[in-house]
Amino acid sequence: MAYQLYYWPTIQGRGEFVRLALEEAGAEYLDIGRMPEDQGGGGAMVRAFLDDEANARPSYAPPILKNGDVTIAHTANILMYLGGRIGLAPKDDASRHWAHDLQLTVTDFVLEIHDSHHPISNALYYEDQKKESKKRAGLFLEHRVPKYLAYFVDVIDCNAGGDTYLIGDTLTYPDLSMFQLIAGLRYAFPKAMARIEPDYPELTALHDLVAARPNIKAYLKSDRRIDFNENGIFRRYPELDK
Repeated sequence: MAYQLYYWPTIQGRGEFVRLALEEAGAEYLDIGRMPEDQGGGGAMVRAFLDDEANARPSYAPPILKNGDVTIAHTANILMYLGGRIGLAPKDDASRHWAHDLQLTVTDFVLEIHDSHHPISNALYYEDQKKESKKRAGLFLEHRVPKYLAYFVDVIDCNAGGDTYLIGDTLTYPDLSMFQLIAGLRYAFPKAMARIEPDYPELTALHDLVAARPNIKAYLKSDRRIDFNENGIFRRYPELDK
């Protein structure tokens, strides 16, 4: 039975971290939001799944993964569930929890990226908080991005299994998430990343290694990969890119 991913059809968002794992593993899955309406897909179906009162364990928001009778929400939670099943998690218990730890740090980073353009509230448009966004983005780029990137480099340096991946000597799902973070930051802040990223060559190398993997390379060239846009987490507002 194919996995069913419920996420919005027009953005990468948090669902993209799950898509990357499924694509790398060559797993069979249905991206419900992006399927045609006459095949039971579309954004309306994502909303209907969220609002289904028959669901005894309702989810607050996508992404949501359904596998038979199992329904799981939250990106890190989904990836922890999927990782061992699709060959993208360490085999020992301690390392599996370490992978989850790293993914939760990615979750923290993603929230700060989002808040760089929506520092006051999701209920407001970006245009309603531009002044605050400029201040928030400036501090984010100066202090927070280097701190997060330095942390992940430290993780690679401390990896007893090698000096390429975050965990062990093979690809795991946090590596895919790191690829997405670097790609998204390059899109949102091209000028700033041109200045910041050279200080963290280990992460550039990891990004490039993931991008070159056959399944990921094919995915990035396909129409399944949604383009970055100004409705998602990573948004390009030139006035914020300092």
